[in-house]
Amino acid sequence: MKIEIRSEPYDPWLEISLYQESGGLTPGSFGACSAFVGTMRDFNDGSAVSVMELEHYEGMTEQQLSNLAQEAQASYGLLDVLILHRVGKISPNDPIVLVVAWSAHRAAAFDACRDMMELLKSKATFWKKETRPDGHRWVSQNTSG
Repeated sequence: MKIEIRSEPYDPWLEISLYQESGGLTPGSFGACSAFVGTMRDFNDGSAVSVMELEHYEGMTEQQLSNLAQEAQASYGLLDVLILHRVGKISPNDPIVLVVAWSAHRAAAFDACRDMMELLKSKATFWKKETRPDGHRWVSQNTSG
């Protein structure tokens, strides 16, 4: 399992490949890999958004992500989990979050990936500030799934 919060951009597809090749997953041990990549939109609540700044509660947020990954591993029998999340200044089309689940069968990987993402959006401690044409605003709640 790998949980990481980064302030620098990353290529989600490269990260998946590198993780699979790092030795944590034995080749042939998994039959499914489900991945979700969340990217920044250039709009929210009917307004253009040019930049978003993401902040987190260091230490606590990582622990929250680790807990939800461990729960998903236990509930779905996952072989492994990878979660990467950006913080700092983010531009439209930049990847923000990567959630990956590996399992023996596709149903567990699909279901676990979706559940982890929904829990991350509703439970993990992140704060978002958007830059819009009318100034800055703190986002009070996440968009619905």
